[in-house]
Amino acid sequence: MAKKPTPKSQKRSPYASDRGIPAAYEGETVTRRRFMELNALAVGGIASAAFGLPALGFAVGPMFSKTTESVWKAVGSPADFSPLDYVPKVITLVDDVGEAGKTTLYIRKANPQLDRDEFDQPFVAISNRCMHVGCPVRYVQASQRFICPCHGGIYDFQGAVIGGPPVRPLDRFLTRVTNGVVEVGDRFSVTDALDQMYRPRDPSNQLNGLWEYLYPSRPTTPNPRS
Repeated sequence: MAKKPTPKSQKRSPYASDRGIPAAYEGETVTRRRFMELNALAVGGIASAAFGLPALGFAVGPMFSKTTESVWKAVGSPADFSPLDYVPKVITLVDDVGEAGKTTLYIRKANPQLDRDEFDQPFVAISNRCMHVGCPVRYVQASQRFICPCHGGIYDFQGAVIGGPPVRPLDRFLTRVTNGVVEVGDRFSVTDALDQMYRPRDPSNQLNGLWEYLYPSRPTTPNPRS
């Protein structure tokens, strides 16, 4: 009389339903089911890495990168500027690329009755790049407003947003007076309250709170606080 096989020696069924595993259709095997599960996990892992690794690189990268050296540009004599009006000046930000390396900025003397003293700058030098998508803004003296012709962005006399889609105030430049000549240095971004300076961010990038980490500065941009 043949001996009955023990439970350990019994061959397990290859079908998912026989093992109590949810199956997509009748007759689905465990091998196929496990294969599909592994594929789903692999695709999910790749998708997570595709989103997570770039963000991690942007956040951690600046700690391992050197910033560019500060370069100061002469823009005129202190007598050329007034605390009540802006004077447009063109400077070269990037050498050896022709007109593409130039930018326009608007400069005036700092006004103690109007400007905050947190920045401790002798002059106010405001960038003409709109903080919506980067179009050039124009200062209109009659209304004392900076106006963007592209999407209707409007900034007040200090460059703070008062209308339209821009997400933050216009960027500024460091200023100083050396041997009787006004010079502008690195560009920096400012908060809505105009009381903190940050490494420059691209247009549409916000600064406050969590946004500072979601939109980190480029590794090569100088730190205005240094």
